[in-house]
Amino acid sequence: MSDNQWEPVIIKKKLPKGVSAKSDKVVNAARRQGLEVETVSKFLLNFEDGAATNKHTATTLNTAKLDQESEELKHQSLSLDVAKLIQKGRQDKGFTQKDLATKINEKPQVITDYEAGRGIPNQQILGKIERAIGIKLRGKDKGQPLEPPAPKTASKK
Repeated sequence: MSDNQWEPVIIKKKLPKGVSAKSDKVVNAARRQGLEVETVSKFLLNFEDGAATNKHTATTLNTAKLDQESEELKHQSLSLDVAKLIQKGRQDKGFTQKDLATKINEKPQVITDYEAGRGIPNQQILGKIERAIGIKLRGKDKGQPLEPPAPKTASKK
């Protein structure tokens, strides 16, 4: 067994090329191995080409239409009569704004906005408020007491 001759085996990996050669992982590995690494900023390369400058492109047809648009686009807000009904119904029940908000699982700011007429109408929230204060806030008969739903009858077969 004295005939065993061990020779060191050296495995060389090919260096990555293209985009994969620019990744942080590859650059850091090359630095650890002591290889020479050159990094160049695209900003410096393309400065003459107008990169990183405040160049504005020409106005397109769509942006010209937007500039000429005169109509104010706003969210629809809650009408003041509904806001007053919410406030009156809440006070009649003896709730504070916070109490009402807690009862319907909303933030107190929502109730504040609705009572001030600033809130964006949401049918689900209006329905919750109607049930909590017992007053209709939507439809023809606003301000009327909310009728309890008809009791369900069990059907016999």
